Amino acid sequence: MKLYFSPGACSLSPHIVLHELGLSFEPVQVDLSSKKTKDGSDFRKINPKGYVPALQLDDGAILTEGPAIVQYLADQKPAAGLAPANGTFARYRLQEWLNFISTELHKQFSPLFNPASSDALKQAQQERLAERFRQIVAAMGTAPYLMGDQFTVADAYLYTVLTWAGFLGVDLTPFPALQAFMKRVEARPAVRATLAAERAAKKA
Repeated sequence: MKLYFSPGACSLSPHIVLHELGLSFEPVQVDLSSKKTKDGSDFRKINPKGYVPALQLDDGAILTEGPAIVQYLADQKPAAGLAPANGTFARYRLQEWLNFISTELHKQFSPLFNPASSDALKQAQQERLAERFRQIVAAMGTAPYLMGDQFTVADAYLYTVLTWAGFLGVDLTPFPALQAFMKRVEARPAVRATLAAERAAKKA
């Protein structure tokens, strides 16, 4: 398999999942501004949408969209427990979290990345995000992860989105439970390995 990624982008989520599962893959770095891969190839021929992540399977099929990719990967090694079994209520709960993170967190960060966004818009987005953070904290309660004691692909996605808070000026200090969640995820060996790989790719 090939994972098309850009350091620090939302492709960090499937990148973490691949390391968690110990699956063999080739990371292919993408420059999101030029839409070129590291070797100069046109990324839009892989994913016409022009953004990461994209996963190329051994048979050449291309899968896009992070929530779909991480579930596909988790199903390659179901014993690892990164996603509940298909058809169970727990699997639908996982999909609920993935959809929530995608629409209510991921996309709510988007205007903060846009230098053309007004200060008023950015402030409104910060308030929306704070409300979503409160909802996550309430839903987790004292559990270490979104689905309870088990780390899942939803945690990899939530962690990825929360990493953007620091350099976008989103204050997480009112949410110590989320800060503790971040530290908990970062302590995982697979996450440390992924972050090191992305830092190295960014410098290369």
